[in-house]
Amino acid sequence: MSDITSIPEDRDAGFGDYVALLKPRVMSLVVFTALVGMLVAPGGINPFVGLVAILFIAIGGGASGALNMWWDADIDAKMRRTIKRPIPAGKVEPGEALGLGLGLAGISVIMLFLATNWVAAGLLAFTIFFYVVIYTMWLKRWTPQNIVIGGAAGAFPPMIGWAAVTGDISLASILMFALTLAWTPPHFWSLALFVKSDYKDAGVPMLTVTHGRRVTRNHILGYTFVLAAVAVGLGLTSVGGPSYMVVAVVMNAIFIKGAVDIWRRTDEDSEADSHLVERKVFKFSLLYLFVHFGMLLVELTLTRFGMGGW
Repeated sequence: MSDITSIPEDRDAGFGDYVALLKPRVMSLVVFTALVGMLVAPGGINPFVGLVAILFIAIGGGASGALNMWWDADIDAKMRRTIKRPIPAGKVEPGEALGLGLGLAGISVIMLFLATNWVAAGLLAFTIFFYVVIYTMWLKRWTPQNIVIGGAAGAFPPMIGWAAVTGDISLASILMFALTLAWTPPHFWSLALFVKSDYKDAGVPMLTVTHGRRVTRNHILGYTFVLAAVAVGLGLTSVGGPSYMVVAVVMNAIFIKGAVDIWRRTDEDSEADSHLVERKVFKFSLLYLFVHFGMLLVELTLTRFGMGGW
């Protein structure tokens, strides 16, 4: 962690700065996947209890974001895409971010336990710990496989949502976890291909920095095939069905084609067109996960009308 301990006295932190600490864009993915996990879980949940559970899962995700920004303030100040975050921009003191993150983490876990069960609360607590300690404080600055292992933190929400309803873990919830876990490497590495200098300047051992773009392209291709297998496997569980499977096959075919296109590229190709292919694959990856989890909801709706499921 850096020695960033003070900011200008004339700072003018607003409500939006504290919201930004919670990484609302990341939180939206947390909320959506957790909600899907909750809705497709067998047995159902009281709507009010479900709303409360989602609220505190979101707060737990926000707590992770605040603690991540507190610890990473030094490298955020060196990267173009993060330099305007509240701490390096001088809007929020590191101690405020730490206090906010710890407070929200404690509240979210306790309240989720009171609203649902210890399995869901335990998973949320472990998710926060994993993201902040295992990924942010350790893996991110130590190994080029940081994204592969650290991606687990962002993959737990559907399991938490499922556990909030059932109090357990099942094959379907594990595969929802695995879908997000396998998606994370090709998603972030396609981004890293065209922001390599940022990670290098910040001293983050991203694969593009430690092993180069050719190795990164190989890894993207390999993980995309793993991702496709997981996506199809999820379609064969109780939460999948024909509609999901058709969309999954199409989406994964497109993703694989994009990964192959990236794999065929050279550094000269990428520099010549400003990483056009890499940017397209990254943008598609943003849509990919929402479509897959959205189709699980479509299958749920069709099943209730007797038109879905296997």
